[in-house]
Amino acid sequence: MPVRAFIGLGANLGQARETIEEALDALKHTDGIESVVVAPLYGSDPVDAQGPTFVNTVAEIQTRLEPLALLDTLQSIEKIHGRKRPYRNAPRTLDLDLLWYEGVTMDSARLTLPHPRMHERAFVLKPLSDLTPTLALKQGSLKLLLEKCSDQKLWPL
Repeated sequence: MPVRAFIGLGANLGQARETIEEALDALKHTDGIESVVVAPLYGSDPVDAQGPTFVNTVAEIQTRLEPLALLDTLQSIEKIHGRKRPYRNAPRTLDLDLLWYEGVTMDSARLTLPHPRMHERAFVLKPLSDLTPTLALKQGSLKLLLEKCSDQKLWPL
């Protein structure tokens, strides 16, 4: 039985918008992912980082992949697009984050679910609320969390 999961997509190097679109296409053609619904694209300034502005969105998927298998898939797509990890929050050609996986809470060396900082990031919360405005995180409603991030600049693309 497929489960619902949310993937955060971001890029701020190279042809960011095109890279996001290619990553979404790869997700749509991945065995074990049955559907992909995408929020609008947003531009954002880096948070806790430096570099060019980001292109961001969130995708809601229905998947049969277990969380770590999905993470492996996401990292494989990142690698295809030249993702390097020279240091934390470095500018990137593509960033795919498993944000939330229905019914799963975990904290391992490889993966923490739900994503530990998603409630602090307007570039995650806004597209997530576009897809599912009633979703609540343990930190509160998406609306309340977005209000707490009102100092983070975000614009529709």
